Amino acid sequence: MIDPDGDRDRRATTRIDTMPYRSRSTLESWIAEFRSLGFSLHALRVLDQDVDGNEDTGLIALSLDDATTSVYVQPATTGTNRWAVTFEARDEAIELSVADVAKLSDELNILACLCTFLEAKSLSTPLEG
Repeated sequence: MIDPDGDRDRRATTRIDTMPYRSRSTLESWIAEFRSLGFSLHALRVLDQDVDGNEDTGLIALSLDDATTSVYVQPATTGTNRWAVTFEARDEAIELSVADVAKLSDELNILACLCTFLEAKSLSTPLEG
């Protein structure tokens, strides 16, 4: 890929068989920076994730206030800086009031902002390890 300045796009040279995992400490610092911008999500935390024997990788997890679904944020695909959100399956249906739907919508909007923030940080920070 060539960027508008005619230089080779660094993302195009990323090995496609390497997931862009980040260390737990990096993710924790990114989450702290995201929070310092005034964003808040309930129970936003970094969990340990052992990937290919690397025990220092993290997985971002959070809880939504009114929807008890487990939510994870992680790199989307090999060879990109995109991040994706995984909503785990629920055993039961959930019924929300209009106010609760609006609150959930606000949380999902902040979650989208988090993914945009993580993608920007991934583009500007070299991969570790």
